Amino acid sequence: MKYQKLIENLNSRNIKAICCNDIKEANYKILDMIASSLTVGIGNSKTLKKMDISNILMGRGNIVYDKTLAKTDEQVKELKKKSLLTDWYITGTNAVSVEGHLVNIDHSGNRVAAMIYGPDKVIVVIGKNKIVGTLEEAKERARNHAAALNAKRAGYNPPCLNVGTCVDCRSIERVCYNHVIIEGQYDPNRMIVVIIDEELGF
Repeated sequence: MKYQKLIENLNSRNIKAICCNDIKEANYKILDMIASSLTVGIGNSKTLKKMDISNILMGRGNIVYDKTLAKTDEQVKELKKKSLLTDWYITGTNAVSVEGHLVNIDHSGNRVAAMIYGPDKVIVVIGKNKIVGTLEEAKERARNHAAALNAKRAGYNPPCLNVGTCVDCRSIERVCYNHVIIEGQYDPNRMIVVIIDEELGF
């Protein structure tokens, strides 16, 4: 299997993993996992937007807390908090090593907080471009690739956008306040990584 080593290493860290050929298959498997009666939190993700998973879940009856659907700043704060107490949480990740580490850089921290604790179950969706060999490569990808592109997407202009690499700035425009490495789960039934055999997101 193409991603067998990654799957084995995630499993050894109490993280389940499944492979999908494309977005359509991934959506099908996610919907099969989550009952329509359950609440779902959504972490902001270019991949999840392309999948349109929030609208698909809401369309079949799930209560979904997705901050990107908010109309005001107050609604954003409310949805972030509510997503921490959901039955399921779906998010992307900035990088995953073949060794099995999930590496993320977050602005306010709500996404990584939910990945670590709160929701009963967590699904992490990754495109094949997020996979790198080692933990150091995953940290490098998150810091010097994903963070800058996510800053640009969110309308911020930190120095890394201009110089092409992290400079450990103190700019109010930075989005990389929280660097989190998930090395495993104590609950072997909590986290599922969905690997999609496509290039998706940053």
